Amino acid sequence: MTIWKLGLEIAFNISDIIKKFPEIERFALSDQMNRCSISIPSNIAEGSARSQKSFKYYVNIAMGSSFELVTQLIIAKHRAYITEAEFEMIEAKIEHFQRMASGFQNQL
Repeated sequence: MTIWKLGLEIAFNISDIIKKFPEIERFALSDQMNRCSISIPSNIAEGSARSQKSFKYYVNIAMGSSFELVTQLIIAKHRAYITEAEFEMIEAKIEHFQRMASGFQNQL
């Protein structure tokens, strides 16, 4: 599934980004971002094994995690943990995921 692969790519990107965060964020913002990003492809995967109605629910959860992740990225940018270029790159992928997920939900 393309949507699942994009979710994995986002999770991998976030994993690489948070490695550069200061140690003080290890159990705070970076941990939240890691959990959020992992939630995206995980919910797509779990939902794909369920009924159509349940799948829509899991896609919705993944969408929520993606919006939460954007907020966390904004905070990371404000704290100068990521550059504007890093922010724009990952935000574009997340927005692409959100458009795909929204279209996918409409098909279910």
